[in-house]
Amino acid sequence: MAAPVSTVGKPSAERLPLNTTSFQKKTRTKLISIPGTRPSVQNGQLLVSTGVTSLDYLLEEDRYDSYSRMILKYFLAEGVVCRHELFVASAQDNPDDILQELPAPILDDVAIHKPVEQPRLSCEPQDSLDAMKIAWRYQNLPKVQSALASSSRFGHYYDVSKTMEPEIRQAAKCHRFYLTEHPTQSPPTHSTMLESYSALLKSLQEVINSEGFDVAAPMSKSRNILRIGLPSLGSALWGDDLSCHDNPRNGHALATFFYGLRAMLRSSLAVAVVTVPSHLIQDRALMGNITRLCDNAIALESFKGSERETNPLYKDYHGLLHVRQVPHLNCLASKLPDHKDLAFKLKRKQFTIERLHLPPDLSETVSRVSRGELAGAAAVASACGSGGSGNKHLDF
Repeated sequence: MAAPVSTVGKPSAERLPLNTTSFQKKTRTKLISIPGTRPSVQNGQLLVSTGVTSLDYLLEEDRYDSYSRMILKYFLAEGVVCRHELFVASAQDNPDDILQELPAPILDDVAIHKPVEQPRLSCEPQDSLDAMKIAWRYQNLPKVQSALASSSRFGHYYDVSKTMEPEIRQAAKCHRFYLTEHPTQSPPTHSTMLESYSALLKSLQEVINSEGFDVAAPMSKSRNILRIGLPSLGSALWGDDLSCHDNPRNGHALATFFYGLRAMLRSSLAVAVVTVPSHLIQDRALMGNITRLCDNAIALESFKGSERETNPLYKDYHGLLHVRQVPHLNCLASKLPDHKDLAFKLKRKQFTIERLHLPPDLSETVSRVSRGELAGAAAVASACGSGGSGNKHLDF
């Protein structure tokens, strides 16, 4: 065999060893380690918890803005516990009032799960009685687990019946934006963004640059996450007529704001939860464009004031949760949720999201007609016919 060209005519001392190769093992880039975060196993994207353990998914407000506000408080409370910095902007409530209503974290911070009951032996007499409560075809099927649970724990647990202690809340650094306290200047005539949205983006950009949340900034100190909470964007309180008229004068102001916010978050260690009163926006096409500008989008459909509030089918829930948009960062196809029929309920101490399913019907007379109804039906039939007796039941 001919010798390699690179070794011909060279002394043996200068020749490369036979086991030398130009192959280099590809190593993964070192991810930033920040408390309260973890990388995604699908695409390596840095993830943070929403604070709701069953919702680690723009947020469309419910009709009365009660449950969407609860999710926003969970999101901010999780940032306080993880020692993240907060940025709260509001046009109605003072940001300080919102922070004072954050739920209290559970101190032991341990998820308590009830142990699964072991099946009793067939020799026990009670087992045969329990087996007769449902149809025989359902006996060997596994029980449906309604609560959404993950194999790996992420996030903390909170008690909504209590508020967070002031010393815990004050330990986290918070930046506030109250619209009434920020003078706004008129934007240029060619600008499609409202002056309130422009002032909000400007204030947010100043915080990102000054506090070192920009990914292009030199790492002079340990990095942290900025959690941004923006409630009720698109309402009339922000000067937006999107929810007041069928043909609003500032129809593209909110979409322009989301374009700017999306570009800002892409180049910074920041994450935002925005609530929008979608039930007040008449233009469905514009609402669809806003949804596509977000990485995650869910809608809360509350049962308050609707027929479902008294429907026995939904007696255990307070509303439905619809997934409008799922993230597709650093990947070609996004991962779809395993379950699409989701419902939420607010317990005395916890807000939970569960799979919506129908329990087995244990009633004995739900599909049987009483003898009185059969007798009445026979009487009607005999009155229309001839020679029939109304005291006899219908014969099938």
